[in-house]
Amino acid sequence: MRFIKQAFIVTLVGLYTIPKRFSSSIVAVIGIAGVVVVLVAVLSIAEGFRNALTNAGHVDRAIVMRSGADSEMSSGLSGPEVDLIKLGAGVKKEGTQPVASAEMFVVIDLNRKATNTAANVPLRGVDSTVLAVRGEAKIVQGRMFTFGTSEVVVGKSANGQFMGLNPGDVIRSGQASWTVVGVFESNGSVAETEMWCDVRVLQGAYSRGNSYQSVLTKLDSADAFTAFKDDLTKNPQLSVQVVRESDYYAEQSRSITRLIETIGYGIAILMGIGAVLGAVLTMYSAVVSRTREIATLRALGFGSGPVLFSVIGESLFLALVGGVAGGALAYAVFNGYQASTMNWQTFSQVAFGFAVTPALLMQGLTYALLMGFVGGLLPAIRAARLPITTALREL
Repeated sequence: MRFIKQAFIVTLVGLYTIPKRFSSSIVAVIGIAGVVVVLVAVLSIAEGFRNALTNAGHVDRAIVMRSGADSEMSSGLSGPEVDLIKLGAGVKKEGTQPVASAEMFVVIDLNRKATNTAANVPLRGVDSTVLAVRGEAKIVQGRMFTFGTSEVVVGKSANGQFMGLNPGDVIRSGQASWTVVGVFESNGSVAETEMWCDVRVLQGAYSRGNSYQSVLTKLDSADAFTAFKDDLTKNPQLSVQVVRESDYYAEQSRSITRLIETIGYGIAILMGIGAVLGAVLTMYSAVVSRTREIATLRALGFGSGPVLFSVIGESLFLALVGGVAGGALAYAVFNGYQASTMNWQTFSQVAFGFAVTPALLMQGLTYALLMGFVGGLLPAIRAARLPITTALREL
């Protein structure tokens, strides 16, 4: 109890004198805040990209592609194969109609609104069951396209990121002109970067005949996946792979998020070294300016342990202020910021919003406190080891 009481008193004395060292203290706070802003901002890119893909995946939906394909772009299925897939065990039905959408996927060139540079935007051909399969998708502007026509609906993110995607606009691609008739939402998922049209019209526009790339199926339940997969993979008439939609998109997000996180941590470590050096100089300055206090307290019977604790406590306090300020700034500036990047699995753009989550803010604050602890450790040891007589002579 004596140690705790002494440490508390010495720490309060140190915190009380911070305004006397305002200029050096604010440098340490700003340095740590800057590191936290950069770390949280970069990691929020990875988090937003991951959310856009994983929000698209549902455990009670399955994607069927050609065996060996690593994405829809490299897959191919014939019309008869699609018919067999839709009859698979466990596929949900509305009346007698399977809730499954045979789909085709192409990319078209459109310009970004922000930079007027070209980007690959996905155009997905879908079945008439698409809204039943993707129950989260809702038309929020205009109307659903009419099947059998060259009309399209566009995702909300695509509408916000790319030019020429407002209702009434006409897009020219393949051997057809596509008229935008509506905008849809899909819980902020990757689907909102896409444009949807009638798959059979898309087949004709790109001379694909009766071919598809994937079939998205709604299952009776998440537990029906195994029976559905076994039914298709054991069918000698088919050579397909069956993947839960949630697993498919999680795999697609993994490489990009890993790259972004590696870059983010690398930048944060390099900047953190500078912030730690700034904290060390700040706390050495604090120890020098508090020599009179430390000597007096030691002469009054305060131990070296409480002195060490107080210097580290002051450094942690400055780091806490910097961490909170950096996290608040990162949240205010970057959370929800809209951007797009390339999905290297499909060679098409994915629009997403930066996601500054509570977990990222806590990670940034933890890193700030770590920098504060490391930055205050050596000055604290110096203060604790300073002999009373030497400290008094330095007054």
